[in-house]
Amino acid sequence: MPCVRPRAALPHVARAPGVFVRPRGTVFPSSSASPFLGFLAARHTPFQQQLNATPRLDQLRILGVRYCSTIRMSSQELESQPPSQVKKYLQQSHDRIFENNKRWAEEQKAKHPEFFTNLSAGQSPDYLWIGCSDSRIPAEAITGLGPGEMFIHRNIANLVCNTDLNVMSVVNYAVRHLHVKHVIVCGHYGCGGVKAAMTPKDMGLLNPWLRNIRDVYRLHEAELDTIEDEEKKYDRLVELNVVEQCRNVIKTAAVQQSYARGGFPVVHGWVFGFKDGLLKDLEIDFEGQLKSIQKIYNLTADASEGS
Repeated sequence: MPCVRPRAALPHVARAPGVFVRPRGTVFPSSSASPFLGFLAARHTPFQQQLNATPRLDQLRILGVRYCSTIRMSSQELESQPPSQVKKYLQQSHDRIFENNKRWAEEQKAKHPEFFTNLSAGQSPDYLWIGCSDSRIPAEAITGLGPGEMFIHRNIANLVCNTDLNVMSVVNYAVRHLHVKHVIVCGHYGCGGVKAAMTPKDMGLLNPWLRNIRDVYRLHEAELDTIEDEEKKYDRLVELNVVEQCRNVIKTAAVQQSYARGGFPVVHGWVFGFKDGLLKDLEIDFEGQLKSIQKIYNLTADASEGS
């Protein structure tokens, strides 16, 4: 029976009909409701007896170790374990990635024998994705794209700063060399970076990074201050941050010159929602934004290789 992870972690161990749920982790079928564990009971009676005699939470650990490789543990849980168990957990969680990778490679070869031959031939993606580093947003998975179809850059709060050589290099390479047709800046509701920027607190090393989001708030202060509901204000700042980062992409020479020459790429602003798993198109008026920006930031005349 494969492991199944819930969309949202539950704050406590709960029991639903036929299901055990562990916080932050894995959902397992109970022995009374699962043909799989019924099979185990028939073939492995000592194991079933051990399982029945074990407290509920420990049942999950037994099942996880034997049948789901590694149960995830929070940092608080891990800190409470003896050093030998910490070392064992770290090794198991490391090895799980290679087990998953081997299984994935075998599945790809079984479904598409030429998959890795084609993958080795090079990449020609249509999309550049600039997203948040949040681990809950796998870009290819939520867009239905596969390897080689999307060039991806991620950072905290999906920022496009002209002083960040990392993101500037990504934009330049994607547009000038990969010739992507779409540049997507994708934020998400519930963004921790945006929330941190709204918090009047010294964030140490993060201060200069978060200041870019605070600057977005300053630019749109009049609109945001009229929103009384804090969650709606937070969501709107997420959207406005995406819009401003799209403008920063449009300001680059690579995008302006490529669009003037061939009519692409087009820049889009999207927001992902955890509550429904859907992408929201902010419907950026790319041509209108480009025209407005080029009153000051027109870089189409010089065809040099800078961004």
